[in-house]
Amino acid sequence: MTQREKTLRSAADVITSGFAARSDAETLAAVAERYAVAITPAMATLIDPKDPADPIARQFVPSAAELTTHAAELADPIGDHAKSPVPGLVHRYPDRVLLKVVGVCPVYCRFCFRREMVGPDAGHNLTEAELDAALAYIRARPAIWEIILTGGDPFVLSPRRIRAFAKALTTIPHVKIVRWHTRVPVVAPHMITEAFVSALQSGTHTTIVGIHANHPRELSREARAALTRLAHAGIPLVSQSVLLRGINDDIATLDALMRTFVELRILPYYLHHGDLAPGTGQFRVPIAQGIALARALNRRLSGIARPDYVLDLPGAFGKVSLLSSDVRVTPDGCEIRDAAGRIHVYRDALP
Repeated sequence: MTQREKTLRSAADVITSGFAARSDAETLAAVAERYAVAITPAMATLIDPKDPADPIARQFVPSAAELTTHAAELADPIGDHAKSPVPGLVHRYPDRVLLKVVGVCPVYCRFCFRREMVGPDAGHNLTEAELDAALAYIRARPAIWEIILTGGDPFVLSPRRIRAFAKALTTIPHVKIVRWHTRVPVVAPHMITEAFVSALQSGTHTTIVGIHANHPRELSREARAALTRLAHAGIPLVSQSVLLRGINDDIATLDALMRTFVELRILPYYLHHGDLAPGTGQFRVPIAQGIALARALNRRLSGIARPDYVLDLPGAFGKVSLLSSDVRVTPDGCEIRDAAGRIHVYRDALP
């Protein structure tokens, strides 16, 4: 098996594949010791090692910049822990909960907002007892209408485990929507088999899949086939992307990405402002620039192709639309009124 035919999981793998210089070995080893590294063959084959600004490489290849932490960056940037009444479950909004079923991913994005909580060493897969406690919590609260399965990436589970989760959630009558958040159809499309798709449909609830991609080049022929398999099965697909400096912070790339989503029967949903995760400052875009890009995108695109540009407020205060009248741009960020009427000052944390 050649280096490009296996998942790259170390600084040495990345260097041997030609994606980083041997002179960077010590620095990249320090990055990999702190934050997990994984680049699947599907993504590695898309990287142009001759292009220092390759948008696929920037998302997955570790860099020395990750060792620089801004004073405003947080290990838990959106406040998951503060809203976690039982292990693995986050209850931030009245009618929906996050269930973090696994702590691993097929790839590790260099801008990940849960980077301190995921990976072979840092991640945590729910035990049977923890899952039982989470389901009991949900069962006791009839207001919970939707469960969002995340992690890590829940699509790393086998069809057998997917089916078991779907059937377990079916036993809770007030849960009507089960949404899975994943990168797998894009970064490991071979995993989306007919058996896998069938397992997703095991429950009586409505199943929705949130697809994470940030650049149109990620949507390879193989990824498109996997996404088509899901769409042909009648599973609604929605997109999630992150606005990333040097990757998609230009109108042409965002326009192409959203149009491609719609062509693949994926409804553009969220364009996230980069969270304050440690060592991710090189990816964040100033709020004012992001708002200008999102407004320009809305002027170009049909309503069915427009994502909402959102920020997850630090401190567990939830998401806000950055295009709403509740946001006032300031010279170094913005002031935001949240759903409860509280005013938050958010400052750009840039390198």
